[in-house]
Amino acid sequence: MKKVFFIILSVAALQACSQNPADYAPRTPNTLRAPAFPLVTIDPYTCAWSFADKLYEEPVRHWTGEKFPLIGALRVDGKIYRFMGTEEAPLTSVVPSSENGGWTGKYTFSKPAAGWTAPEFSDAGWKQGEAAFGTPDEATAKTRWTGNNTEIWVRREINTETDLSSGKIWLEYSHDDDFELYVNGVEVVNTGYRWRKNVLVALPVEAVQTLKAGRNVIAAHCLNRTGGALVDFGLYVEADIPYRLETAAEQKSVDVQATRTHYSFTCGPVELGLTFTAPLLPGQLELISRPVNYLTYAVTPTDGKPHDVEIYFEASPAWALDRITQESVSEAYVKDDLLFLKTGSKSQRILRKRGDNVRIDWGYFYLCAGKDNTTYATGSEFALREQFAIDGTLGETGAAADGHDKLALVRSLGAVSKTTAGKIMIGYDDLYSIQYFGDNLRPYWNRDGNNSIEAVFAQADKEYARLQQQCSRFDDEMMSRAEKAGGKEYAELCALAYRQSIAAHKLVKAPNGDLLFLSKENFSNGSIGTVDITYPSAPLFLLYHPELVKGLLNHIFYYSESGKWAKPFAAHDVGTYPQANGQTYGGDMPVEESGNMLIVTAAIANMEGNATYAEKHWQTLTTWTDYLVENGLDPENQLCTDDFAGHFAHNVNLSVKAILGIASYGKLADMLGKKDVAEEYTAKARRMAEEWVKMADDGDHFRLTFDQPGTWSQKYNLVWDKLLHLDVFPETVTQKEIPYYLTKQNVYGLPLDNRKNYTKADWIVWTATLAPDKATFEEFIRPLHRFMNETTDRIPMSDWYNTDSKTHVGFRARSVVGGYFIKMLQ
Repeated sequence: MKKVFFIILSVAALQACSQNPADYAPRTPNTLRAPAFPLVTIDPYTCAWSFADKLYEEPVRHWTGEKFPLIGALRVDGKIYRFMGTEEAPLTSVVPSSENGGWTGKYTFSKPAAGWTAPEFSDAGWKQGEAAFGTPDEATAKTRWTGNNTEIWVRREINTETDLSSGKIWLEYSHDDDFELYVNGVEVVNTGYRWRKNVLVALPVEAVQTLKAGRNVIAAHCLNRTGGALVDFGLYVEADIPYRLETAAEQKSVDVQATRTHYSFTCGPVELGLTFTAPLLPGQLELISRPVNYLTYAVTPTDGKPHDVEIYFEASPAWALDRITQESVSEAYVKDDLLFLKTGSKSQRILRKRGDNVRIDWGYFYLCAGKDNTTYATGSEFALREQFAIDGTLGETGAAADGHDKLALVRSLGAVSKTTAGKIMIGYDDLYSIQYFGDNLRPYWNRDGNNSIEAVFAQADKEYARLQQQCSRFDDEMMSRAEKAGGKEYAELCALAYRQSIAAHKLVKAPNGDLLFLSKENFSNGSIGTVDITYPSAPLFLLYHPELVKGLLNHIFYYSESGKWAKPFAAHDVGTYPQANGQTYGGDMPVEESGNMLIVTAAIANMEGNATYAEKHWQTLTTWTDYLVENGLDPENQLCTDDFAGHFAHNVNLSVKAILGIASYGKLADMLGKKDVAEEYTAKARRMAEEWVKMADDGDHFRLTFDQPGTWSQKYNLVWDKLLHLDVFPETVTQKEIPYYLTKQNVYGLPLDNRKNYTKADWIVWTATLAPDKATFEEFIRPLHRFMNETTDRIPMSDWYNTDSKTHVGFRARSVVGGYFIKMLQ
């Protein structure tokens, strides 16, 4: 395993840094047509992507798919060219959901008579309650729906002063579980057995046509099958767009590197270069935590003539809201030489929400720029855009937009006769990031509470030129290193994975001083600090950020060593993001998580050349190892990291993990000078491996489960026997498996096992790393690259996809793509 990679620049090199982004063009362009393109990547909440090939074809979006509107336009000699984002019609409340204003309705737990959905139905005998309606575990529930009542019927009377029957009306609803909803007796929603929150859908025409001025009724019914229960809903009207930035620029290229995404456009007689930079550089914890990204622009005339140029940027409060329908507050101010545009929710319910498909609605989003040659304002997006089109400024615009003010700034570049460059900065101050066993923790950059977001922006502004050069050098070095290890297609996948993996975590400091680098299970279940997310993610951090690997483990060690987790195996998680107060996942993964913790701890020791970190947790590691000795060779029916495929007993690949976990403990004991312990546990691992070979053998390959001949699976866990030089399995195992796998590949890669055609992208790369040479490795990587290049699901990279079609199954934007970097650990 190779040592960590750092960037070192001489003082002379730093002094010579250019501010022109063209000077930092990548040496090795990335030709991959990404499923989505990373733009702003700070943490799981402030994480924005383009889901389209061209930056102006779709709104900028949060990784969940919710819109994070960010619009850019260039004004050249008075003509407008929109190069980023699309113009969306705003929504205003007709009757809000409970989270956006509160409401009361009539409800009953007894099945009503026929016709209960009609406006004229008499609900005089029903109770009245405040929304939302739900079980105590639902934070928004005001009226409790508990006991033996599995069903609820709700009616909400609304009175409108205007006729809405010709407008475009949107319904927002939350439900758990089966839900049906009617507008004036017209069925609009019928979900079946599902549970979702804050769904936003356009009402069908037949329902809209019933919304006359005066009294209207929304009626809903919900069946709670198990667990939590919830009912909430509201209506919103879509406003007209009085002014549009009609003309789009012509995008020429897009190129994703590890820390930067480069775009180029033609805007009439000039070319525009645009670069999004997240300076996530190796070994620099302050930069990893710094909540500021750069957006750099460079304008170059193509006809040899000077042109008057202004550039416009506009952001929506949605960046600081869970839902666009929430009210926000915005302001603009100048501090020192920087101007700040700031927006956040009106409610500021800090760390109150948890879950998967949830965005932050506390703290504040910022646009920031130098004040010279810049005008800025908050207000109605239409007034802001129209004024920019008229004279290239924001004039006296800034009228309030009913709690939904947009942020805008314009930078005047003057008469541009040669390449002229500049930047703006995008950032987020979340105030408090994580709730950790009852303590609200600040972000790492403000861990002691004595820093300010303005100071952080000022530091980012000061370091801009240096960081651009460092990012350029790192991007080139990473691409070169990855290409040398696994080929160009492999390098392109790694470049796309880098920011995605890092930004799926939050860096904080625990009350006991531990570094915590907490992952979020994006579109998986929203768990925080999940061990079987850490395990596949670890290679990237072992390679470039070894201190962060300890941050991926510390919370699990603390959970056991504090006595809060008393079981003899490692926990699965410590809560649901961002609340890390104890495991919330419904099932344990005893062999899986214990093996993961032991192997990654050994990998840290291997990187550092000492086992000091392991020694600190020796008693806990011993407990987990003894559990694996007792239960790991032939695991009982239990969950593992591939639980989406169903759990089963006698899992052959899970057994590999247990054996290598025990061998890892033996390696650590040896490094600590505990020779007797090392010999004992290494011998146990080797004996178990010998038994494994006999039990799993199926002729020309090894089985999926010990008791099922004719089955197969990827044995990706074997990679650690190779990387950590444990040498407990005979080489003949991989010599038999790899050729067999090549006979099972589909057009988009190797299935996970014989049961389904879907696969896991991270495990493919781990399996490929077992290959005897680079050419064979590339045979596994090529179909994976083809999928990412051709998939019709335009989302941040999914790691769970179909190998026989261009579609994914589930998951997106997860940190596990950090596992791609495992090849470079050899």
